[in-house]
Amino acid sequence: MCPAPPVTGEDIDWNEVWKARQRRHEAARIFFDDPSHDWNKRENAQRYDANAKSEYDERVKMTIAGLDISKNSRVLDIGAGPGTLALPLSPLVKEVTAIEPGAGMIGILNEHTAKNHIKNIRTIQSRWEDIVPARDLKAPYDIVIASLSLTMEDIRESLVKMNAVASQYVYLYWFMDSPFWERMYGNLWQSLHGSTYYPGPKADCLWNVLCQMGIYANVEILPLRKEYRFSTRDEMLAFFMKRFNAKTPEQERVLIEYITPLIREEGGEVIISGDSTFAKIWWKKERAGD
Repeated sequence: MCPAPPVTGEDIDWNEVWKARQRRHEAARIFFDDPSHDWNKRENAQRYDANAKSEYDERVKMTIAGLDISKNSRVLDIGAGPGTLALPLSPLVKEVTAIEPGAGMIGILNEHTAKNHIKNIRTIQSRWEDIVPARDLKAPYDIVIASLSLTMEDIRESLVKMNAVASQYVYLYWFMDSPFWERMYGNLWQSLHGSTYYPGPKADCLWNVLCQMGIYANVEILPLRKEYRFSTRDEMLAFFMKRFNAKTPEQERVLIEYITPLIREEGGEVIISGDSTFAKIWWKKERAGD
């Protein structure tokens, strides 16, 4: 079902709203980034890949089940990571082109394709913003996917490019509300560091950008669950101390006070989890003469 266009002031440029929110978010990241999210590092990509095999299994199945694909489909996967979608898609389609900026992620994906003798995945290490379709791609693609990878500052420019290289469908997946890990940052950052955490732009802003481009896409709201699993509470504390850049005894106290009520123990593991939602936003390209 395609929602009606939003009623907004004509003076609002939603691409500029997206840019402002993304810049503010990225500026805040300088103070809370931890090296575990450097996807150029092989060990970080390996950790993500290992978690993806279990934690994201249901989401991957749900995503693939919702794509209009066939054995003849050519797919472009933007922000492919270690192949979370590209690998399970490969036996279902003709070919997949996977674009990913992280060297560690691309390395793991290439290892998977070599180990499993997968011949129909082509990898490109690049940001989407730096891709020149005429130079880098073999467009058009039947399906273009960007799953939880819309971190581009100029989202309109990125969307125009996605739409241009698609011949049938574009599928976008982005956060509808603040995911669990983002809520944790928001709840803790002022107490830990005396400054404000700024979340990135969400699907409502993305929808308005698309509308101002003349694209009135279909929208479906889907559940998003995040789990952190640890062998011990000490392992859990060490992880979150690093994640939230907590170094002093007082910061450790604040962190423990916050996360303790969230802990549950199950099967010998220490688990912290939370639910949120994300949006599947997709549209079908209209062909000339339709």
